[in-house]
Amino acid sequence: MKDFLKYMSATVVGLIVFSILTGVIGMMCLVGMIAASSSTKEVSDNSVLVVNMSGMLNERSENTFMDEIGGSTVGKLGLDDVLSAIKKAKNNDKIKGIYIEAGMLSPDSYASLTAIRNALLDFKKSGKWIIAYGDVYTQGNYYVASVADKVLLNPSGQVDWHGIASQPIFLKDLMAKFGVKMQLAKVGAYKSAPEMFTADKMSDANREQVTAYVNGLWQNVCKGVSESRKISIEQLNAYADSFITLNDAKDFVKYKFVDKLVYTDGIKAEINNMLKADATDDINTVSVADMKVVKGQEDKGEEIAVYYAYGDIVDNETASMMSDTHNIVGKKVCEDLEKLMEDDNVKAVVIRINSGGGSAYASEQIWHYVDMLKKKKPVVVSMGGMAASGGYYIASGANWIVAEPTTLTGSIGIFGMFPDMSELLTQKLGVKFDEVKTNRHSAFGTPARPFNAEEMNYLNKYIDRGYNLFRSRVAQGRKMSVNDVEKIAQGRVWLGQDALKIKLVDELGGLDRAVAKAAELAKLQEYHTSPYPGKSSWLDQLLNQASGGSYVNAQMRQALGEYYQPFMLLKTINSQSAIQARVPFMMNIN
Repeated sequence: MKDFLKYMSATVVGLIVFSILTGVIGMMCLVGMIAASSSTKEVSDNSVLVVNMSGMLNERSENTFMDEIGGSTVGKLGLDDVLSAIKKAKNNDKIKGIYIEAGMLSPDSYASLTAIRNALLDFKKSGKWIIAYGDVYTQGNYYVASVADKVLLNPSGQVDWHGIASQPIFLKDLMAKFGVKMQLAKVGAYKSAPEMFTADKMSDANREQVTAYVNGLWQNVCKGVSESRKISIEQLNAYADSFITLNDAKDFVKYKFVDKLVYTDGIKAEINNMLKADATDDINTVSVADMKVVKGQEDKGEEIAVYYAYGDIVDNETASMMSDTHNIVGKKVCEDLEKLMEDDNVKAVVIRINSGGGSAYASEQIWHYVDMLKKKKPVVVSMGGMAASGGYYIASGANWIVAEPTTLTGSIGIFGMFPDMSELLTQKLGVKFDEVKTNRHSAFGTPARPFNAEEMNYLNKYIDRGYNLFRSRVAQGRKMSVNDVEKIAQGRVWLGQDALKIKLVDELGGLDRAVAKAAELAKLQEYHTSPYPGKSSWLDQLLNQASGGSYVNAQMRQALGEYYQPFMLLKTINSQSAIQARVPFMMNIN
C-alpha cells in the first residue's frame, strides 16, 4: 500500500511538473512569436509589393496576432493597412512596383475602392509601375486594377462588367407568416430603412433617391475606368448593356479592358520585365501584412489622432456583443473622445466615420462630445463608405467634413419601430392575457395587443422631437438655418459629390486630405498621425479566441454567405434601440 501511494504521489507530482513545464515552454514560444510578429522587417533591394485583393474589405484590419502568426489573414483586408502599405511602398526606394493579384473581393463600399484606387494613382506619381493580374476580375476589383500600367488576364478568365444595381429586401410578408408586424413612427419621406419590415416594395421617394445614388456610383466607376483605359464612357455603358462578362477572354483585349492574356506561370516573366531582370529570376516580394512592420517615416512633429468609428451605432457594450461585427458603442466612444480632449499631446482629431447610423440616443451623446472636443482642438471628419443618418449626426458637429465622391451621407431623419407580436402569441401560440391596471396607460407596450391610436400619437410626438433635435444639430454645426436643413433632410440620402453642393460636406477627398486639413486648422508645420482606439491586447485576443465565439461566427458566415447579414439582423433586432437614426439595414448594392 505504501509503495502504491508512493508511486501514485510520484505520478501526480510528475504530471504537475510536466504541466508547469509545458505551460512555461508554451508561454515562451508564444512570447517569441509575438516578438517576431512585431519586429521590424527589412525590405530587400528590387522588391515588389503584392496587394492580394481577395476576401472581405473592411474599414480597419481586425486580424488578431494569432491570425497573423498562424497565417490566417488571407481574406481579411483592412482598408487602413492597404492604404498604409501603398504609401510606405511609394516612399521606399527598395520597392520598385506593385503587383495586384485580383480575386473575389467583397468590399464594404465603392468609396473604399476609390480610396485604394486614388492611393495607387498617387503611387504612380513616384515613377514606379503597377501590374495587375486576375483569373476573374470582379467589377469592383477591375475598377481598382484599371489604374495598372499592365492589366493581365488568364486566357480562360473573365472581367465582370455589368453596371450597378440595388435590390432592397422586404421581410413584411415573411414576418406575417409568424404573426409579427412592425408598428412604425417616423419622420422623413425618404427615410426608407423601415420599409424592409413594413412594405413589400420600394416607395416612390426611396426609388427616387436610390436611382440617384446608384447612377452616381456608376458614373464615378465609368469615369475612372475611362480615364485609365482610354475607353469612352458611352462605350463602357454599351459593354455593360451587352453583358460582356461572359465573352471570350480575347474580347477583353480587343475592347482594351486588358493588355494581355497570360497564364499564372507567365506572370513572373512580366514582373521581371518591369524589374529589368531575367525572366526566370526570383522576385523579392513583400505583402500588405509585411508592410505593417516595415519601418516607415519616423513620427516627427505634433500628433494628430485618427479615431476610427465604423459599424452600427449602439448604446452600450451589451448591444454590441449581440453581433460579431464591429460597432460604434456610444458610451465607449464618448469616453475615448473625452480622453483625446484631455490629452495635451494630441493637437487635432480626425474622426474616420463609416456608418449607416443606428441608435438616435447614442448619436446625440457622441455629437455632444464631438462638440466639446472641438472647443479645445480642431476636429475634422473623414467619411468612408457611409456617414449617413446617425453617422451624419455625429459628423455634423465637426469643424470640417471631408467625404469621398461616392460616400453615402445625409439621411437626416429618424424613426421608431416596435414589433407587434400579439398575433403570434394569442392566435398562433394560444397565449392568453388578462389585465388589471391603475392608470390609463399602465399597460403601454404590452405584448398582448398593438399600440392604439392615442399611444401611436404619443410615439409620433416623441419621434418628432428627436427629428427636430437632429435638424437643429445639423443647422448648428453646418451654420445653416433649420428651414434650409429641412429642404435637404426628410431622410434623403446623398452621394458625397452631391452633398458638397448642398453644404452637408466641405470638401471631397480621402483620409489624407482630412489629416492635412486638421493640421492646417491646428497650425501644425510638422506632424504625424496615431490611430485610435488602440486594438485589444494580445491576452484579450487570446481569451476571446479561446471562448470559441469568433470561430462559430466565422463558420456561420461561411455557411450562410449572403444570407448571414439578414440572419444576424433578425437575431439582434430585439437588442437594438427602438428609436433609430439610420439608413436601410441592408443597402444590397452590387
